Amino acid sequence: MVNPTDPIQPHETHADDDVQLLSDTLEEVLAYSGDKADQKYVELKTRAEAALDEVKKRISRASDNYYYRARQAVYRADEYVQENPWHGVGIGASVGLVFGLLLARR
Repeated sequence: MVNPTDPIQPHETHADDDVQLLSDTLEEVLAYSGDKADQKYVELKTRAEAALDEVKKRISRASDNYYYRARQAVYRADEYVQENPWHGVGIGASVGLVFGLLLARR
């Protein structure tokens, strides 16, 4: 179960860091104007492809983690409403009253 007070997990990434890594590697590849048969060009191209694959994997893991956390929040809200039905009714009635008052002012 996910605890909202848990620190950021190690497999989560920051998109800015990933984009910077990818950008640096690809700029190095594009800046090198050597022969395509040259060993340095092949090495840089391989590094760029590996960096791109790594960024895709990290972003995929992060999005899976966010999806999991959202599902857990929905389950917790559902459990709360089932355990405390009158609280849910009260909250729903309050929200309906506020919306009704706002619409009546028009």
